Amino acid sequence: MLLEGACHCGAVRFSVRSDEPYPYMCCYCSICRKTAGGGGFAINLAADATSLEVRGKKYLTIYQVRSEGGEVSPAKRNFCSRCGTALWVWDRRWPELLHPFASAIDSPLPKPPERCHIMLDFKPGWVPVPGGKRNAHFAGYPDESIHDWHRNRGLLSED
Repeated sequence: MLLEGACHCGAVRFSVRSDEPYPYMCCYCSICRKTAGGGGFAINLAADATSLEVRGKKYLTIYQVRSEGGEVSPAKRNFCSRCGTALWVWDRRWPELLHPFASAIDSPLPKPPERCHIMLDFKPGWVPVPGGKRNAHFAGYPDESIHDWHRNRGLLSED
């Protein structure tokens, strides 16, 4: 599926292909929550990094997390330098993958049949987490990858 997205001010526009377009995983880690999550969490997708096309590259800026010990994370969070919109994450450890934030995607995304709420050990107390059988909860990362989640539910979009 072709995903098209942009920042809020329109300075950066991008497209990327994804076989895993369901926005099902809500991440409550402090990084996602503070850099992209207005509701106390962020949702990212998986896409083919080689298919990324960007207009307005001069407005991109990158944020890399620095640990308390000073180590810089290889994950590069791409933002618009004009309006601050979180656009995508890319990590050299998995160079074939790109993780666009669902909030930056303008293409209609399919509604997930269920949601996974991850990194709940880092969730602030003010953020409610939906319960029920369609909401799986994880203290950290689940064992099932984004690709496996889509495949195991017959939701891969291989067009």
